[in-house]
This record gives sequence, C-alpha cells and structure tokens, in this order.
Amino acid sequence: SGFSLSVYDVTSRSIYLRWPKFSGASSYRVTATAVNTVGHSLLAHFSGVTLKGTLTSLIPNTIYAIQAEAIDKNGIILAETQIMQSTAPEVPVIDQAYSKLSNSITVEWRAVAGATSYLLTAQDGDSFVETVVTNSPGTVTGLKPATLYRITIKSINSGGRSQPSPFRKAKTVLAAPILSVSSPSCDSIAVSWKAVYMAAGFSVSLMRSDGLGGMLKENTTNTSLIFTNLDPGTLYTIKAYAWNVNGIPGDDFTYNQRTSPKTPEDVQVAFNSGALRAVVSWMPAEGALTYSVTASSGLLKLKCNTSSASCVVPSLQCGSEYYVSVTAYNDAGSSKPTDAVSLKTIPCAPVNISIEEDEPGHLLVSWSSVNFGHYYVVFVKSDDGLEVHCNTSHTQCHFQSDCGFTYFISVFAYNKAGQSPLGDVFNYTAAPCCPSDFRAALVSSDTVEVTWAPVRGAELYETRAVGWSGVVLCNDTATACTLSALHCDTQYAVTVYSFSEARGSNTSCASKYVATAPCSPEIKNISKEALSVISVHWQPNNKEATYIVTARGEAGLWHCASSGNSCTLINLPCGSTFSVSAIARSSAGQSLPSYSVPLETAPCCPNDLILTQVTQSVTNISWSVGMGAQTYVTTLASPKGQAKCHTLQNYCLLGCITCGTNYTVSLKAISETGLTSSCTYRGYSSSACCPSGVKLYRLGNNGIRVYWRASEEAINYNTDLHGSKDNFTCTPSSGLSHCDITEIPCGDVYTVVVSPVTDKGQKLTFCPKRVYS
Repeated sequence: SGFSLSVYDVTSRSIYLRWPKFSGASSYRVTATAVNTVGHSLLAHFSGVTLKGTLTSLIPNTIYAIQAEAIDKNGIILAETQIMQSTAPEVPVIDQAYSKLSNSITVEWRAVAGATSYLLTAQDGDSFVETVVTNSPGTVTGLKPATLYRITIKSINSGGRSQPSPFRKAKTVLAAPILSVSSPSCDSIAVSWKAVYMAAGFSVSLMRSDGLGGMLKENTTNTSLIFTNLDPGTLYTIKAYAWNVNGIPGDDFTYNQRTSPKTPEDVQVAFNSGALRAVVSWMPAEGALTYSVTASSGLLKLKCNTSSASCVVPSLQCGSEYYVSVTAYNDAGSSKPTDAVSLKTIPCAPVNISIEEDEPGHLLVSWSSVNFGHYYVVFVKSDDGLEVHCNTSHTQCHFQSDCGFTYFISVFAYNKAGQSPLGDVFNYTAAPCCPSDFRAALVSSDTVEVTWAPVRGAELYETRAVGWSGVVLCNDTATACTLSALHCDTQYAVTVYSFSEARGSNTSCASKYVATAPCSPEIKNISKEALSVISVHWQPNNKEATYIVTARGEAGLWHCASSGNSCTLINLPCGSTFSVSAIARSSAGQSLPSYSVPLETAPCCPNDLILTQVTQSVTNISWSVGMGAQTYVTTLASPKGQAKCHTLQNYCLLGCITCGTNYTVSLKAISETGLTSSCTYRGYSSSACCPSGVKLYRLGNNGIRVYWRASEEAINYNTDLHGSKDNFTCTPSSGLSHCDITEIPCGDVYTVVVSPVTDKGQKLTFCPKRVYS
C-alpha cells in the first residue's frame, strides 16, 4: 500500500519508469518480462535514493509485465507493484522526401510492424513542424517556401513513439506569386505581384474561363504585365507561378478575373416633376452586372444603383441643373461613365411673396425670380370658392379684390420640366367693406344715432364724428352707434369705419355731414308790455335758427316765434300762471327747451259787482270771484268823501255812505304775489235820505194820515203799513209830503214806514218805523 509504478516515456527499446519513495526501503528491484516472448526478461536494481529508472535493450513493439519491489537493508520485500507497458514500434527508414508545394514536403518510407501512425518532423534550425500521418506517403504542411528542412519520422503505437529515423534533407519549392488583378479597361486585364523569394522568373497564362478562344502566356522576370485586346465583360482565368535558378517551378496561383464592362449607350432621362425624380434608362452593356447612375449638381451628387437597364434617381432638388451619367460595373470594376446628359429640374416654388393692396380693390402680388423659371402662374382663390389666375413672365401680378374677402394665394413657376412644387399658400384678407348706406338720426341736440347694415369682413365698427370742437368716437360690434356729448348747432363729418383683426381698418370709408340741433336758448327776462301782452327776451346762441317761445299753463298754450332775440305773447288770460320756455329750431332739428321761467298774469276783474244799501249810511258790495285774485280792495268815491274796504272775501260792507250821493265804484284784484288789476265799474248812487219828522194822524175809525218832511223835493216817497191782519201801501202824488191810508181794520197794531222810492221802484227797508195802534 502506498507504493506505485508509472511510465513517463517509451521508445522502441526503452521504457522510462518512476516510483515514489517507500519508507524503510534501502533498494528497489524492477523486473520486465515480455508477455508474448518466452524467456526474455530483464532485471534491474536501483539504490534506495533513486526514484526513477530506465529499462533498455527491450524488444520493439512488445508488451512487458513490469514489477517493482521495495527491499529493506535485510533483503526483505517491503512492498511491490506491477504494470503492463508496450514498447514503441521499430524506427522507420525514409526512402525519399520531396516538395511539390511551397508550404509542404512529402515523405515516403517503408511500413513498420505494429505502427498505428507516424510522426513526421520538418526541422529548420531551431524551429520544427510536426505532422501525424497513418501511412506512407505523408506530407508535412505549414512550411516556409524555398527553405531546406531536415526530415525525420517516428513510428507510433499505443505504447509510445520510436526514436527518430535517420534524417533526409528536402527543400520546399518556390511560393506562388500572389496576384493583384484588375481590369483597367473593358478590353484589358492588368496583373501584378510582389517579388517571390528565390524566384528567377515568372510564368503567367490567361484564357477565357468558358474555354473559348486560345491561351495567352507570358514569361517575365518583371512583377507585372497587361493582357490587352480582350473581350469586354468576360471572365478569364489567370494562372501564374515562379521558377528558381534551376528552372524548377514553384506553386502556381490561379485567379479568375472579369474584364470591366463597356460604357452603356443611348442614355435617356425622363423627369417626373411631381415626384422630383428622374428615370434614367440606357442600352444594356455587355458584361455589366450592375449600373450606377450619378446625377451631379455642384458639390451635390445623387446616386442610384441597379442591376437592370433603368434606374430612378430620387430626391432631386428643384431649380437645379444635374449632369447625369451612367457607369456599368461588374466584379472587375467599372466602365467609363457615359457622357453627361443635362437635366434641368422644375423651378423651385417662388419665395419672398408679398401681397399688398396698392389701392383699394387692387391686389399686387409680387415674388422673387427663381432659377430656371420661364414663366409664373399665380392662383388667387377667394373664400367664396371663386378662383382666378394670372400667367406672366414677370415677377408680379395685379388682381381685382373685393372688400371683406379672404384670398388664398399660391404662386407656381414653370419651365419645360413642369410646374414647381407648391410653396407656402398665403392668405390675404382684404380690408372690410365700408358701410355704404348708413343713416344718422338726431336723437337730441347733442346725440346722434347712427345705424347701418352689416358689411362683409367687419368684426368691429368705429363711428367717428369730427367737428370744430374735436372728435367723438364710438366702437362697437353692433351695427348701430349713438354719438353723445356732441356740441349743439355744429356740423360734424360722421364716418363709419369697419375693422377686421386680419387687416385692420378700411380707411377709405366715405363721410356724411350731420348737423346737430340748435343749442337751447336762455331766457334773459320777461317784461309786461300791456295787460295781456308779454315780451320774452333771450340770448341768441345759434347761427341760423328760429326761436319759438311757449307759455304753458292750465289755461292752455300760447306761442310766439322770432329769429331775433325776443318775441311777444299776446292775449294771455288774466289770473293765470304759466311756465315760459323757448326752443330753437333749424333744418337740423329742434333744440332742447330752455329752462322754464314762471309767468303770472294779473288777476281778473270780477265780472259781477252788486251794491246793496243796508242802511242809510252802510252799503254792502259783493262781487264774483276774480280769477287769480287773493284779496280785493273796493272803493266808493264821491266829492263828499270815499269809503274803502280790503278783504279776502268777495263781499264787503262800506260805512259812512252819504245818502242821495253819486259814487264812483272801483275794485282792485290782488294776486298772492302782489300783482294788481284795477277794475272800474259803472257809478253808484246811494239811496235817497229817509224822511224826517214823520207824524201820524187819525182819520176816523178806519183811516190814518202820515206826514213827513222830505229830504229833497224831487224825491217820491212810499208809505207802508204792516199789520197782523193786512198790509197797506200808499204812494202820494209827486211833490206831496203826506199820504192818507183809509179803510184799515180797527183794533190792530200797525208798523208804519215812510221810505223814498228808488229809480227802479224799489222800497228801502231801513227807514225808521212807527207803531200805530
């Protein structure tokens, strides 16, 4: 246990062993016995410090049973172990070694019994290359060209490898020239290569790969040559090799090369203006596999590759001139490009487009000229769908425009290639229409109401009134505006402007002249010219106006008119109050009324005045109500004196009246404010004086005589007897101062009154009475 034996190398006649140190062992004994060979064994002794050993003089390709023993100093076997190991086959012998390729040497030898494979070794100085092969011949690869190698061979079986055979020297042939092949033209092939080590010359041959035609062969000491007069676009096979000074050829190198194609012919260019691309076509070129179309414009180059005989070049730029050429390609290279074909694309869309109304109703559209633009077309479409256009070779066009319309404007340039792309579409909104038929109605002397019909394109209206005193503005979205705070008796230029957010104001709107109503007059004073005549005075404050004065009261309306500064109101009723105002009137209208001034006419004189004698010295005066009168003053005046009464009532008692006297009757009606009307009536005569000295005398049993003393001779008197049974009257003849009353009942009490008789035959009742029984 713990003692083992291992093989670390084997040759045809030797086996190399190793074992571990065993404790207590002073020596080791190794025995090798051939398994299949009778009587052939080998014994070897090794000291206790030796841990490896070699068994030699063995039989090649033979299996041995190998036993190892660890022995102590007394000769006692402490441990033992055994393994089976075969020796390598016999050493082979090289018959010949030669090189056919620059990187290999081929070796030939006789087979060795028991060998399962062989190890070929090619050594060049310190470097070597090994290759395991199964039988002869064998080839060592990976060698350097034109190099001398020492070649050895070992036989191999499961036991190991034999010793190397005696060496043979062999030299690798020259390396093949590495060709660089190109077809500089459609009928030539150029071949070049780098110098080959130890080469004295080169041989290059060329023939069509399809076998047609003959072979061209060139020998040269140079490193390049050119084959000419070849067929375009044809595949050729090129073979080249080098030889050394002994004329031994080296490796050959084969290369297939196609001549480049012919230049395409009959190039046609069709331009698609809508897609800004060109379709290029040509006749197919012999030997061409692909084609490349190049469209050049300055530094810009566009390419299109295809295997067919047409190609589309996209993404062309407008307003450019391209030079189009076609080049054919195959694996050999390219043909010469065709002569350039000029292609002018459609013009670019015009830029710097400006739109302006050079005058109302006229649009001027202008733009910058563009490359290759032969003429231009401007399309103008209004928002109601109507479209017009202008065709011109200039850079501007005029169009009729209507107010309030929005126009969509696009400009195209044209040439033979077609129409330019659509550029920016501009919209232009014309100024809104002006209200053409607006009406201005005077609301008052300082206010004008302006109305109009809505107009196209207007989003806002500004009404402007310009007068000598300034400007009045009114902004509104409605189609009406009230201009207030105007000056009276002033002519204004009224204009209604329309606004839109897109265009602003239409400043071409016409004005109308509107005159405001006259200014209100101011009444300065009112004067009474007569009882029912009133003069009204004012300050004239208008250029041309007629002034109308109105007195308004419960009694009605009274008017007067004048173009000056005063007028007269006549036939105003008495006892009335009025509010007097004035207005000014002109063709522009009527002013506001002036401030009212109160007017009161004198009170009316009473129509009826009645005087009644109450006593001989007292008279009662009554009268009807005088319109507008608050108090009255009545006066009875005579040369003998006067009586006066001031009262709130419509009657008055006047004392101190002298009987039988003619009086002048007058009355003053006084208003609440002190206005007075003096009223004169017909004269009044007081009654005759009562008689004095009345005496009664009996005339029998049933009669009485009444005596009196007359106050005046021309006065007639009347006697009245009033009794309980009957009343009696006696009127004496003119000039008499007594009167007899007979046949009155006796036994009665009578009241007797003697009173003068008035002109109207009335009897006075205030004379003294007498009682008669």
